[in-house]
Amino acid sequence: MANHEDIFKKVISHAKEYGYIFQSSEIYDGLSAVYDYGQNGAELKKNIREYWWQAMVQLNDNIVGIDAAIFMHPTTWKASGHVDAFNDPLIDNKDSKKRYRADVLVEDHVAKIEAKIDKEVNKAAKRFGDAFDKEQFMSTNPRVVGYQEKANGILKRLGKSLENEDLADVKALIEELEIADPLSGSKNWTDVKQFNLMFGTKLGSTAESALDLYLRPETAQGIFVNFLNVQKTGRMKIPFGIAQTGKAFRNEIVARQFIFRMREFEQMEMQYFIKPGTQKEWYEAWKEKRMKWHLSLGMGEANYRFHDHEKLAHYADAAADIEFKFPFGFKELEGIHSRTDFDLANHEKYSGKKLQYFDPEENKSYVPYVLETSIGLDRMFLAVFSNSLQEEELENNTTRTVLKLPAVLAPTKAAILPLLKRDGLPEVAQKLVDDLKWDFNVAYDEKDAVGRRYRRQDANGTPFCVTVDHQTLEDETVTIRHRDTMEQQRVNMSEVKGIIAKEVAMKEWLKRI
Repeated sequence: MANHEDIFKKVISHAKEYGYIFQSSEIYDGLSAVYDYGQNGAELKKNIREYWWQAMVQLNDNIVGIDAAIFMHPTTWKASGHVDAFNDPLIDNKDSKKRYRADVLVEDHVAKIEAKIDKEVNKAAKRFGDAFDKEQFMSTNPRVVGYQEKANGILKRLGKSLENEDLADVKALIEELEIADPLSGSKNWTDVKQFNLMFGTKLGSTAESALDLYLRPETAQGIFVNFLNVQKTGRMKIPFGIAQTGKAFRNEIVARQFIFRMREFEQMEMQYFIKPGTQKEWYEAWKEKRMKWHLSLGMGEANYRFHDHEKLAHYADAAADIEFKFPFGFKELEGIHSRTDFDLANHEKYSGKKLQYFDPEENKSYVPYVLETSIGLDRMFLAVFSNSLQEEELENNTTRTVLKLPAVLAPTKAAILPLLKRDGLPEVAQKLVDDLKWDFNVAYDEKDAVGRRYRRQDANGTPFCVTVDHQTLEDETVTIRHRDTMEQQRVNMSEVKGIIAKEVAMKEWLKRI
């Protein structure tokens, strides 16, 4: 376990050292579970957002994007169920005075059982070598089958208790599993209580006339209340989708794991409006589509899995998560939910306005059903960043730290390096920078020996380094070095743009979907 914790600590310190993520208002000792994106982090985040937006909006002629306000009329949150049902089950430890999410304590316990399964599988894989059949081993090995049944049983019971709001049973489960406070080891727990996660604020100039508002806990409702506006002005025909990226806010009591669970975060959501009765097909279709998007980034198929929800949200008739293998285990990265007509029907009820679609083929009006895909941009950032950070042993017995970001997402696409700070080399290098910067984010670096500059760019995730030397002055050729393979090739300066574009262009990557 310590190994995973060490990896995660490296991820956090690397993110700070290379200008990706800083603690918010750090000079004032920071703010818990709130982070700022640095100069490189802002670029990586922008590129992930753009990669999602192009795949979702630009490449689908029946999906459009909007940008709704963070503040919404307070009745919105009554209609959406957030005022009454947006709660987390919390439990306090009487000895350490620490507060935890009860469901997360149980899930962490299950993760330890899953780690035991992984251990057994890895041991067997070593023992049997190429002849190893993982699926057969997992379904026949008594120890693994036992662990699996235990884990499934715990999650099933937790799901049922949460669905029935049986908080006493959640506490009983924690006690039966002898779950201890991760900090103090104490098992002295309070009862489990529900806690609403919305941040309240006020709108108005005087205390008497101020309206109680909430910071939105999700971006989806901005899409639902604009359903008719978009449908009519865009003359959209069902099925069609509305996409949006933006900030959401949740008063997470147990915000942790760096940017995985934050109080202020960004979502990338798409609501797909469909004919009632077709939700099962669209649910399967969007699960497949979204998984293909993830896999197009080349971060390894083994790092993703689907997880069907035991406990369905109050609005869903089917829900699955795409989970990613973070340094702290498999956790939710994206949710695909069949939301039925819950949202539009409720907004219709609370607003008194009709939110229906007239279907010319059926010659009737109906409230559409909704299929949602919702991904946390910050979580996606963490998935990409943590997966890319690698320590490599080199042939000369040295190691290098390299951030193997998918080239399409890398903040800086190329670093231009003059071999020396004299003989006209910086001028030629600068000319190349000026030529490339219209198409890519490029950096100029002339400090230190070239080898050290290569290492610095590797650690920063830059896919290419282009070195200008004395030969460049004679024949206009440069050395281009590839980050992942460290291979170098001599090319004409006029070819550099094409070589970089082939590796980093969104078009080339999105074609893989």
